[in-house]
Amino acid sequence: MTAPDAAGRNRRARISRSRDFDAVYRRGRSTAGRHLVVYLFPRESRDADTPRLGLSVSRKVGGAVERNRVKRVLREQFATRAGMVPSDTDVVVIARPGVAEYLEERGSAALGERLQELLERGLGERAVAADGAAA
Repeated sequence: MTAPDAAGRNRRARISRSRDFDAVYRRGRSTAGRHLVVYLFPRESRDADTPRLGLSVSRKVGGAVERNRVKRVLREQFATRAGMVPSDTDVVVIARPGVAEYLEERGSAALGERLQELLERGLGERAVAADGAAA
């Protein structure tokens, strides 16, 4: 088992390998908004205890400080909404140019709402209700 990172979250809940990103891009389902694109892919792993998140934030979004802030906020907002995503799901979020400005103007809660809308749209009937049962 891998050790939790500084914030207490398990690093295993992240997608970091190129082949995992490729599998989600090729076989996953995507939904898009003005500032974010979300890919969802149910993985075959039977020992999944939590959904995995992968982030793609290009240099078109901004400098290193802006990109790291966007990634941090997306990780935080996903963590608060991870309960609605089935545990055997890989999620890749792509930040589009302009998301740093949106985050600056509207705040992290607004970006989290956009993320939730895309997750709900992409999951459809696979979304998990607040009590943990499939919706």
